[in-house]
Amino acid sequence: MFVTTSSSCCGHWYGFHGVCIGCKSIVHKSQWRAFDYIFNGLQLSHEAVALTKSRTTNNSCLNEKKLHLVLDLDHTLLHMKKVPCLSRAEMYLIQEACSVTREDIWKIRLLGDPIDRLIKLRPFVRDFLKEANEMFTMYVYTKGTRKYAKAVLELIDPNRLYFGDRVITKDESPHQKTLDLVLAEERGVVIVDDRRDIWPHHKSNLIEISKYKYFRVSGQGSNSYSEKKTDESEKDGGLANVLKLLKQVHCRFFMVEEEKLESMDVRSLLKELYIDFDTNQESVE
Repeated sequence: MFVTTSSSCCGHWYGFHGVCIGCKSIVHKSQWRAFDYIFNGLQLSHEAVALTKSRTTNNSCLNEKKLHLVLDLDHTLLHMKKVPCLSRAEMYLIQEACSVTREDIWKIRLLGDPIDRLIKLRPFVRDFLKEANEMFTMYVYTKGTRKYAKAVLELIDPNRLYFGDRVITKDESPHQKTLDLVLAEERGVVIVDDRRDIWPHHKSNLIEISKYKYFRVSGQGSNSYSEKKTDESEKDGGLANVLKLLKQVHCRFFMVEEEKLESMDVRSLLKELYIDFDTNQESVE
C-alpha cells in the first residue's frame, strides 16, 4: 500500500509515534497525518499521503478494475439498540437473537460495558457486500468506537474478506468524517452514508442512503418494523437501490480506454446519475 522513494529517508515521509522512520528525527505532528487504524502510531507526511493515494488509485484502476467504497455502519448496514431501551412489543427479539433460526440479529456485549445490545442487519446486506467487493476496495467509516466496530465486523465480516484493516472509527476521527484518512484519490472514492451533514467537504462523493430504522426509535410510535414483525424489502430496499447505482458508476468509469482512466472522476458520474437515484429512493420510502 505504501510507496517508498529515495527522498523518504531525509524527507520524513514515514513516522512512528513522532519519530521519522528514515532518520530517527523527532518531527512535529503538524508535518504528518496519523493512520492509527492501519497500525498504531503510524504517521505519513502530506507528500507521502498524496503519492500513496495516487499510486493506490492508479494500481486499483489499471490492474484490478476496482474503485474505492467507504461504508457507514449504523442506519446504513444495520440498526443497533440497547436491550434496556427495547419496547415491550420488542422483547421477543431477545430470544430470537439467541436462536439459530435468525441469522440477521444478534445480542452482543462490548468489552467493559455491562449493557447488552441488539444488532439487526439490514436486508440484502450480505449480498450487497459480496457484489460490491467485486467492484470496490471497501472501507468502514463509523462514528462508533473501535470496540463497537470490531464487534459488528465479527458478525458481518468474520474472515476479513471485505474490509481487512480498513476500518476508521470515532477513535481516529472524533468529529467530522473525511476522505483524508482514505488512502485513495477522491476521484475514485464513493461514500455510502445515511447522513450528508457528517461529510461537509465530500458531498460530491456521497450517495445518501435511506436511513434504516428497524427498532422503535424515540417519538416514532408503535409502527416500527420490529413491532410489526416485518422488515424493509430486500429487492427494493436501500442497499439494493444503492448497489444498482454503484454498478452504474463502476461501469461508466471503466468504459473508457485505459489511457483515459486517469481523467475519470466518480464525482462527475454521481452528479449525472443521482437524479434517477433520488427518484428511486423516494418511491421506496
